[in-house]
Order: sequence, then C-alpha cells, then structure tokens
Amino acid sequence: MNITSSTNAALISNASDTVGISILKKAMSIEAQSAMALIHALPQPLQPSTGNLPPNLGQNINTTA
Repeated sequence: MNITSSTNAALISNASDTVGISILKKAMSIEAQSAMALIHALPQPLQPSTGNLPPNLGQNINTTA
C-alpha cells in the first residue's frame, strides 16, 4: 500500500468536498435572495375603507336567518 497515493487521494477528496460545499452555499444564498425578491415583489394588501361605514357595523353576527 502506497501511503503517498492514499494521502493524495484523501486530499483531493477533501478539496472536492470543500468545493462542493462552497458551491452549495453559494447556490443557497442565491436562492434566498431570489425568494426575498419575490416576497418584496408581492403587492401590498389594500386597506379597507371604513371611513363611511357606521361604527357598529361588523360588531355582531346575525345567526338567525
């Protein structure tokens, strides 16, 4: 068994894993940025205009029909 070749293989594997993890982290960061952009692109909900309604409206529910 050649120790040098085993060590080289382990180092190459470790470097490959490091590069893979780095690429995965970058991809996750890009996806998070895209998701935030989509969330911020959603239209804001309209505020209900209750200025011309009587103050007692919506306080009770009529359960008898």
